[in-house]
Amino acid sequence: MYGVVVFLEKSFDTVNPGAIQVSVSAHHSTQKPSAETPLRDDARERLLVIADLLAKALDTTVKIPGTSISIGLDPLLGLIPGIGDALVNLIGTIILGLAARVRVPRIVLARMSLNLLINGVVGAIPIAGDLFSVWFQSNTRNATLLRAAAMKPDRETRPDWLYVGGIVGGTVALMLLAIAVIVWAVATLWSVIAL
Repeated sequence: MYGVVVFLEKSFDTVNPGAIQVSVSAHHSTQKPSAETPLRDDARERLLVIADLLAKALDTTVKIPGTSISIGLDPLLGLIPGIGDALVNLIGTIILGLAARVRVPRIVLARMSLNLLINGVVGAIPIAGDLFSVWFQSNTRNATLLRAAAMKPDRETRPDWLYVGGIVGGTVALMLLAIAVIVWAVATLWSVIAL
């Protein structure tokens, strides 16, 4: 099987520190990667570096002078009505793909997905959603979760379960509350009309 592998690497060159290098290599492999085949440490680290670079580009590229606040492409592209938030979340799913490639626990993937969902839903609110994206930084959270899960595969996942359970439980509670308010409003209107 032939394939092309693209890696982004941070350069430690003294002439241009912090530069990003792109290396492309063609490889021939007779072996198909399986779910049981663990990634080599250097391949895993490269994927983690790519996740960190994406998170930095989306969430913390530019520091606002005179403050400790950094913004990235997420809130800036979010200002474009309709397509901005969709585009940012699409780019953010690359980190989810990297997490699947590194084979983090599924509950961590669920938590990362919820972070993107929260950012996408709240981010859709004009202006306030973009301010929320500056604060929430879902991609940075996801890159941090990915690195923690990749570096300690046997780490405790209880906090992830609590987070996902809390979000799902809170969503169900809000839906039930909304249904109760609608039923109450309809019953009130019905009693007013029936008089």
